[in-house]
Amino acid sequence: MSQVRRVPELSLLSYVNGTNGDKNKFVDDIFTGLKDYGFIILKDHTIEQEKINKAYELVQKFFDLPLETKLKYKMDNGGQRGYTPFKTEHAKNNTNPDLKEFWHVGRELLASSQYKGIYPENTWPSEIAEFQKTFIELYEAMDLTSQILLESIGKGLDLPEIYFKEMIQDGNSIIRTIHYPPTKGEDTQNSIRAAAHEDINLITMLVGATDSGLQLLERDGSWLNVNSKPGEIVVDTGDMMSRITNNVLPSTTHRVINPTTDSSARYSMPFFVHPHSNAMLRCIPSCVGEKALYPDISAGDFLTQRLKEIGLYK
Repeated sequence: MSQVRRVPELSLLSYVNGTNGDKNKFVDDIFTGLKDYGFIILKDHTIEQEKINKAYELVQKFFDLPLETKLKYKMDNGGQRGYTPFKTEHAKNNTNPDLKEFWHVGRELLASSQYKGIYPENTWPSEIAEFQKTFIELYEAMDLTSQILLESIGKGLDLPEIYFKEMIQDGNSIIRTIHYPPTKGEDTQNSIRAAAHEDINLITMLVGATDSGLQLLERDGSWLNVNSKPGEIVVDTGDMMSRITNNVLPSTTHRVINPTTDSSARYSMPFFVHPHSNAMLRCIPSCVGEKALYPDISAGDFLTQRLKEIGLYK
């Protein structure tokens, strides 16, 4: 009888606080999980749950605001910061819009950063007290956790410890807070909450979600449910990781399907880990094999190219 496939569940704290043996096991397990599934689930991690809970509470308050209020925060920056309205984004090569609206929070750069004025500035909703403070704190916590995860992935790729740390220093990472409203009255034959797509970035960390619906595409063409519990983080690899590893760690297609009842809403909060814009996406030596499959491209150019493909940049 064939074994039921399940996304591997790992303990990040075993890597952070464990013995050398624990650390090595985590490195092996995350590498194998991302290679085989493109996804892993962290049962525990280094982000305080209170920070996540507070952020979800404020996000729901923001999305409950009248549309004309939310539209004050729509920026002309390819959706990279602030508010993006319902049914704006679509998956690459799919003209049907996703049934979602979202808000992006990026890095608060020091005045001395070379990317000050290059990355869009954050905007903050004045109607929601503590929004700015809460999300700056959550961003910093997630940024630190992403460094730990990438360090462990780098060990599996025989990279120097500094490789990913330098790549994401002042990186253009974003928290995307997403609201999937009830689907009642929508064209659910052609549109779903998030159509099949691959992420653009290195890795994505999804902290909790208020409802299920996330599925990944298996190599045999079947869809596998990604079921996580409150307090866990779902991690997947994006196109940038796929490029630099020559598809050793592939970018896995995934989607968020519509709910069984059209009256339920869903909120989720992925953190998309991006390099800084000048980082070159080039094949890692341990992954070259017979030849590199992708030409070198800067992270900034690749991001712009992909934002056009999904309808956020015109």
